[in-house]
Amino acid sequence: MKNWACDSGQKLEIFIPFLGKCRPFSGRCCQTCTPKSWDGFYHKHLSSLGFHNAIRVTEEDTRYRGWLVRRVCGFLAVWNWKVPADTPGDLPARICRSKRVRDVVAGRSRGSRGDSKSHQRWKEKILEILAEIQAPLSLLTLRLCNWFLLKLLNRLFLSVQLHRGQLEMVLRATRTPNVPLVFLSTHKSQLDGLLLSFLLFSQGLGVPRVTVDGQGCSPRLRALLARLGGIFLPWRTEQMSSDQDEGLPGAVLATYVEEVLKSRQPLLIFLEEPSVTLCLSAPARQWLALVYRAMRDGAVPDVLLVPVGIAYDVVPGGLQQEGAQGAQPLGLGACLWAACRAACRNLGCARVDFAQPFSLQEFVAKNLSRQSCREKLLEELLLPTILGTCSGQLDAKKAEIWSPSPATAAGLGPEEEILVAQLGVHSLSDSVACSAVMAVGITSALLLHKHREGVFLSRLMLDFAWLLEEILLRQRDVGFSGQLRALVQHSLTLLAARLTLYHLSPVGDVLVVPKASVGALRELSHHSTAILPVFASEAVGACAIHALLMEMLPFLGMTVGPSTIVLSQDELCRKTLELLWLLPPNLLGLQPCQPLDCLSQDIVDKLLLCGLLEAEEPESERWVCDLAPQPCCPQQPWAGMDFTDSDSDSDSQGKLREPQGSPGFLLFLCRLLSPVLRTYARAVAFLDRPSWPQPETAYVEALLQFLSEEDGFEHPNSSLALSSLQTFKEIGVLEEVRTPTGPLLHLAESFRSSASRGKLEAFIQQFTMP
Repeated sequence: MKNWACDSGQKLEIFIPFLGKCRPFSGRCCQTCTPKSWDGFYHKHLSSLGFHNAIRVTEEDTRYRGWLVRRVCGFLAVWNWKVPADTPGDLPARICRSKRVRDVVAGRSRGSRGDSKSHQRWKEKILEILAEIQAPLSLLTLRLCNWFLLKLLNRLFLSVQLHRGQLEMVLRATRTPNVPLVFLSTHKSQLDGLLLSFLLFSQGLGVPRVTVDGQGCSPRLRALLARLGGIFLPWRTEQMSSDQDEGLPGAVLATYVEEVLKSRQPLLIFLEEPSVTLCLSAPARQWLALVYRAMRDGAVPDVLLVPVGIAYDVVPGGLQQEGAQGAQPLGLGACLWAACRAACRNLGCARVDFAQPFSLQEFVAKNLSRQSCREKLLEELLLPTILGTCSGQLDAKKAEIWSPSPATAAGLGPEEEILVAQLGVHSLSDSVACSAVMAVGITSALLLHKHREGVFLSRLMLDFAWLLEEILLRQRDVGFSGQLRALVQHSLTLLAARLTLYHLSPVGDVLVVPKASVGALRELSHHSTAILPVFASEAVGACAIHALLMEMLPFLGMTVGPSTIVLSQDELCRKTLELLWLLPPNLLGLQPCQPLDCLSQDIVDKLLLCGLLEAEEPESERWVCDLAPQPCCPQQPWAGMDFTDSDSDSDSQGKLREPQGSPGFLLFLCRLLSPVLRTYARAVAFLDRPSWPQPETAYVEALLQFLSEEDGFEHPNSSLALSSLQTFKEIGVLEEVRTPTGPLLHLAESFRSSASRGKLEAFIQQFTMP
């Protein structure tokens, strides 16, 4: 942003034209796992098609015109929406005739009389299980509820934006013969299912079958959602452990998923839970396993998977969902009351992004072939470094640990279980990568990580423009447009309850100060989490720089400035690799298929690119290209040069510097990752509290309670707690032992001493910015 003075003396604000139609087109599929899908359904012109407000319905969206149509155009538009595919009318008969169901019935009824009463009894059981899973669509109820939802969404949001190019990609994918679409979405709020169902229905993609958590719904709400396209896991399947036979409920469920895919109905699977973001949920694994089995068994030749990202300025009921686990089932009355309360509050804007569809068959072929090579476990790689017993040579080959969840392994082998987990984590990473960044998230990140003590509005606007440009340079899109001052004021309005504004008349500016309460810091942290996946690589590199500086601190003088510090790039790669081992890639939004040694070098290259490091050549190499005639030189200048490749023997160096126009960028990046690292450090301190062994659920609940009791700790959430648990199991801090009553967590022998736990905590603290 620049200020220009016109002839009248008035200052005009000139903005970089980054908020027009031509934006970064995010959401391309992975070239490593699905190279053939990279060019599918995509064309360069799609990025310039612009945006569409999906909840703005006018008479042009109907077949009629006139003043009366303008008043009832929403109802007419919903009534004209098409349902291209529906569940077959003879679905119960098809499921009863399927070979999988008949084999289970034959095995259970062996030894009994095969009379008509027995067959009728088994048929009733099958229909009862099918009724738990789904119900036939009610088109009248569907259209009435979507008309009401259209009115509600217009009260809740200023706009719900869709990218026309992304929508065109999905519409092209729907025209692939005999190949169904499965949408894999992030999950921010309980409204997501209704919102995505409304969007797909309104854009001509059909009425999707939406996976719903049945345990959180009352019977009446469950019946209504089933009539609108919701599908549920049978109760007995949800409670089944992985080493048990799937039985009749599992057979009916698998056959039903096959029939849905055969009929080419869209299937919508939520990959995470609203209270535990960035972690693949157990129901998501089970639904993905069913889709994979349908393709493996030949029910459909292939499946096109479409990652979906959802972004809100203010998530509907976002912070209230942290304590939603274990609450009473949600009823119809509670839903209506929540809708009325939300309609009285401005939630800003929403944005839904569709990533490029990719082939499940291609993903399976690529990843099954890569599982044959044996790589080192994380316990073998990181544990010697933490305890100080490593040899100094790091092996970057890390094998990912994927623990099977209940009911995922029914009908799958061990390699297929790992494949399904990889598919889920990869799709979740793709969904996060295609999600837009909202204005409230940018403002919250600046207030929380850069201006905790307060900032003038003019300075906040400059930093907003700087951070916005950095986001766009990383090929990530934003979910807003407009003038800079209006955008910042819009986000401050939505955050007004957590801020204090002081209008300073003599200065002619406004001082913006975040409130010091735990609730205010918690909400700012909740909004700013969308920024971390954008800068995840640079944040890991910045924390690695911090760790190296902490090691160098005893040897540096008091007058040494940052611009005079030179770091070894090999040492920086090593520290970066250690931090990448510690943190799961899904927590950072990084692609899990990329080798960590390549990723660590890529992070160092990004630090050089963004200006935090400047390449420093050794003295012996600075004059290697100086071929000018030298006085008193009896031979040619190149006669004594060594032209051999000596990159492997020389250590590249980088000088620490501050990027021009980005003051405090290193500290900002370190603070982005500090909530994660602080949670890990506190999780280490928690290890001496519980009595071992104990169930995993009890451990997580006690850890969250421990984090919430600490003074000044504003970031306790289930996602970070579960991520620390996953890391501790992988590096051998905690051991999981199977028992008849369920798995129990044991503290490993090597970490029962306070000295070993102190080393682990010190290893984490070296990356943490105070």
